[in-house]
Amino acid sequence: MRFLPPLIPTDLALYQTENGEKSMRIAKALFLKLMLGASLPANFAQAESLKVAGPWEITGIEPAQTGYVFSRLQVAETLVTTDRQGALVPGLAESWSVSEDGLTWTFKLRGNAAFHDGTPVTAEATVASLQRALAGVGVLSQAPIGEISVEGDDIQIRLTKPFSALPAYLVHFSTIVLAPSSFDAAGKITQIVGTGPYKVKALTPPARLELEGSGAWWGGEPGIPEVNYLAVGQGETRALMAESGEADLVFSMLPVSVDRLKANPKLDVQIATIPRTRLLKVNAASPFFDQVEERQAISAAIDRVGTTKVILRNADLAATQLFPPAMKGWNSPDVKPLEKDIEKAKELLKAAGWMPGSDGILEKDGTRFSVSLLTYASWPELPPIATALQAQLRQVGIDVKVSVGNSSEIPARHQDGTLEMGLVSRLYSIVPDPVGTLLQDYGPGGSDWGSMGWDNKEMQAIVDQLATTSDPALRAPLQKRAVEILQEELPSIPVTWSELAIVSSKRIAGVEVDPLEVNYRLSSIRWAQ
Repeated sequence: MRFLPPLIPTDLALYQTENGEKSMRIAKALFLKLMLGASLPANFAQAESLKVAGPWEITGIEPAQTGYVFSRLQVAETLVTTDRQGALVPGLAESWSVSEDGLTWTFKLRGNAAFHDGTPVTAEATVASLQRALAGVGVLSQAPIGEISVEGDDIQIRLTKPFSALPAYLVHFSTIVLAPSSFDAAGKITQIVGTGPYKVKALTPPARLELEGSGAWWGGEPGIPEVNYLAVGQGETRALMAESGEADLVFSMLPVSVDRLKANPKLDVQIATIPRTRLLKVNAASPFFDQVEERQAISAAIDRVGTTKVILRNADLAATQLFPPAMKGWNSPDVKPLEKDIEKAKELLKAAGWMPGSDGILEKDGTRFSVSLLTYASWPELPPIATALQAQLRQVGIDVKVSVGNSSEIPARHQDGTLEMGLVSRLYSIVPDPVGTLLQDYGPGGSDWGSMGWDNKEMQAIVDQLATTSDPALRAPLQKRAVEILQEELPSIPVTWSELAIVSSKRIAGVEVDPLEVNYRLSSIRWAQ
């Protein structure tokens, strides 16, 4: 683990000499070599390969853990997927239906789908994958599933109670369908054998993944048959890779880098607002956050507008409530927006029993209000936002120690109960129906990325009702009340909403931004003419 502030290089111009641009390119190449710890893989720079860089490490091959990497890069597929507008569309299942009582769902497989090992995608193989997902820690365990079985050539899922969000759950990366050859005799995954346009050629955890065309995808041949993915944690390093040509496609850029990259005639920059919120995950069972007044005070101390304006270069991303405006029906104009109010924060903390000590830090019953805030650098804006929050909370007498670790430390510390505060980036379309995330985040016991130590029976009842109906008229008042509870109780404290910035070389064409981050559609990319 390393401590803030992180090293972000900003003065490469010092290396520029009378040779101008050529010297700058050399300096950038040398810097990249130092930042990446070694030379790039020899095949990473091959012209015939699509070179992709992103912040996401591949820490394992369990679908519930890193299945999103294989889903986004089109190695493995789910029964249901989404289009660019977020609507559910066929994946490996060409169609689905539900019985009149809402208890039995039937999914019809594509007849021309095959696994990368050449075997056909059968109902038996698909059911085996789904049963494994159901028994694990993925989202299927949150659904009221009684049985997953084979019905002729189809998959049948029987529920214990109606659950309208089931098809949306089957978009989640933990439900990717893998071939029987992916597992050993004990059922442990030993390799990823999926159904997408790309198959795994080589995997070097945690940073490198080499892909090649599968040759048998039901959707046709990919435009560029070779893809090399490199996980690079530092956002500025990824920006330099785009500028130097070491990467053709780069995901998740810092706003300060985006400004510079937009001026580069060799690059295209696309930005999409996404249903993702950066929030403070607090341990509501701890003596620092167990009173609602304490959580409300934390919120009132945050300067969201200033933070988003300076760090994200867009004041409109200040999160005045949990769900961003793009989430229709969930962003409510009726709730009082979260705003900075230092005096209110101090009054709330005083009401909760916290009084300033001799050094200005609050104390109660001999305990100083001193907490640790954990975040991670795979989303490059999180460490600087954490630093800003550290300074803002100091103004109301809260001592915050910021540390930057791996994203895996957040769920680990949730599970062992040692997490005090975490600054996380939470995607609310991880299941395209937000009810899926709400069930997971604010149900009994909370979740790794949701609430911690917070138990609200009314919220749980509302989410249960939302899960049983798809009728917009019935859902609207329930969604409104759910938003009101979250706004008042603040089991998670919103800080900013999000944009996704993608930078691509003009050597390639057909790049699409998926605002739900389900599928990056690499197979649609071609070399530009």
